[in-house]
Amino acid sequence: MGIITNGNDSSTSGRDSGAPAGDAETQEWVARRASSFGAVATDYDEHRPGYPSEAVAWALAPVSARRGGGPLDVLDLAAGTGKLTREALALGHRVTAVEPDAGMLDALRERLPQATALSGAAERIPLADASVDAVVVGQAIHWFDQERALPEIARVLRPGGVLATLSNADDDRVGWIAGLGEISPSQVSFLGWENKPRRAIEPHPAFSAPVEADFPHVMVRTAETLTATAATHSHLLVMEPAQRAAATARILDYLKSRPETASGEFELHLVTRVQRCEHAAG
Repeated sequence: MGIITNGNDSSTSGRDSGAPAGDAETQEWVARRASSFGAVATDYDEHRPGYPSEAVAWALAPVSARRGGGPLDVLDLAAGTGKLTREALALGHRVTAVEPDAGMLDALRERLPQATALSGAAERIPLADASVDAVVVGQAIHWFDQERALPEIARVLRPGGVLATLSNADDDRVGWIAGLGEISPSQVSFLGWENKPRRAIEPHPAFSAPVEADFPHVMVRTAETLTATAATHSHLLVMEPAQRAAATARILDYLKSRPETASGEFELHLVTRVQRCEHAAG
């Protein structure tokens, strides 16, 4: 797996809804999407992609170097079922996982008992001041109220600590993946990230300007399991049952129509984008 490094600092911001933050109807819809995952926690854990170990290592590299390469105290914030927790543990770090959804948290506790799992949110982190070396966020920064979350993250970080976000996207430089994006409401587009920077860390005086790196990787899927992956995305989860069934049927029909994906296993090409910044107090 390679690494694509972007030299530009990120200074953009946005909301995943794409609508004004003050729009009450939009905010209710976003809240429904954000709370939709617990009911499908088992499917989420089985079908969602993980994160490349080198992406997690790159995210933690500055603070790891400062601490001499030993184990770090890492907070996985909005940890879900522990996709990112698992990688941080495999690298030898001590991990506290904080997640607001009870269903997701139960799944994490069952699968990763070696992590400390706590109920909490980015805006209300249940940890003491200066208690962790790094805060990592997997596929969740777009759900945060960053005006409230960033001061909380700065509060729990030790001097010189790191905040890093990791977000997976389908690599739609691949032809059939681009076609899938045209009929699927769930696809997160790698090519669309540059024009829709909703997963960016917003500027904050407690943190340095973020830097980015992209890590290509693959996930082995079949037409059926990739359809199951799509069905764990919030856009589909909040649909009425008939709409959701029609949407997943379109995805499966499309995959069955393409020679690359019609039968047996194939590789879904993904890119993990990592944004990393450092606690300015360091």
